Amino acid sequence: EYEFLNDKINNFYQKERKTASLVLYATILAIIIALLGLYGLASHTAEQRTKEIGIRKVLGASVTEVVLFLIRDITRWFLLSNLLAWPVAYMVTKNWVENFAYRPVISIWIFIASAIIALTIAVLTIIYQVSKAARRNPVTSLRYE
Repeated sequence: EYEFLNDKINNFYQKERKTASLVLYATILAIIIALLGLYGLASHTAEQRTKEIGIRKVLGASVTEVVLFLIRDITRWFLLSNLLAWPVAYMVTKNWVENFAYRPVISIWIFIASAIIALTIAVLTIIYQVSKAARRNPVTSLRYE
C-alpha cells in the first residue's frame, strides 16, 4: 500500500478540524444566546427604570446623561465577568494546545480584543434600548405616580 505524505499528514489533523468546527458552531450559538440575553437585560432594565429615567429627565438630564448613567451599571458587571472568565479561558486554551507539535503563543491581546468587541456590542445594545426609553415623554412614565 502506498499513500501520499500530504494525505497522511491531513489524516493526523482530521480530529482537530472536527473539534475546530464544533467549537465554531458552539461559539456562534453561544454568541447568539448571549446577544438575546443582553437585549432582554437591556429591555428589562429600561422598563424597570422608566420612572427613574422620567424623573431624571424632568430634573434636567439629557438623553446622553441618562444613557451614560445606565451604561456604567452594566459595564461594571461586564468587566467583572471578563476578569472571572479570562483565567478560565486561558487555562482551557493552554491545556488544549499542549498536545500540538508547534504551540501557538497565547497572547493577552486576544483576550483584550475579544473583550473590546463584546463590550462594543453590549454598549450598542444598551444604547439602543435605553435611548428609546429616554426619548419618551417623561409625563407618560410619571403619570400614574
